[in-house]
Amino acid sequence: MTSFKKIAAALAFASVAAGAALAAPVTYNVDSSHTFPRFSYSHFGLSTQLSSFSNTTGKVVFDAEAKAGSVDIVIDMKSVNTGSSLFNGHIQGEDFLDTTKFPTATFKSTKVVFEGDKPKAIEGNLTIKGVTKPVTLNVTSFQAMPHPMMKKPALGANAFTTIKRTEFNAGKYAPYVGDEVRIDIAIEAIAP
Repeated sequence: MTSFKKIAAALAFASVAAGAALAAPVTYNVDSSHTFPRFSYSHFGLSTQLSSFSNTTGKVVFDAEAKAGSVDIVIDMKSVNTGSSLFNGHIQGEDFLDTTKFPTATFKSTKVVFEGDKPKAIEGNLTIKGVTKPVTLNVTSFQAMPHPMMKKPALGANAFTTIKRTEFNAGKYAPYVGDEVRIDIAIEAIAP
């Protein structure tokens, strides 16, 4: 009988410990091969131009039980891809991204807003060209699950926001080339 009580107590302790471990915040490293910020803007009203950045790093912390989290992203501005090597160089110039002085842009969250069990918005500070402004990323999809190939905890999301490039000292040719820029991000992150 005493052995049975010891085993029962050990099992109860193990289940409580396991529950606490599941409820703990998990830190995920951004998967740069599946994380691509894109931006779009009106080009003289003729078309909506789409461009992206191919090198993004950072960390995401997610606590499903507490409905809390944080996002810390760094975008390599020199990795811009407009579809034209000539324009890649042009957009990195002083009038636009000025990547010589400001090689990275950052997003650091200040609050994650949940709807049910999933984030619906991420509030934070976006820094481009040394200018920091508050923005809200509207989350359109979110999934946290074991990665099917890596067998590690993983999460992914899509989100967007709209900024005015003139507010970040990148407003050349505005308003003819649209001042409003929509930023979309597809992000995946994996626990170590």
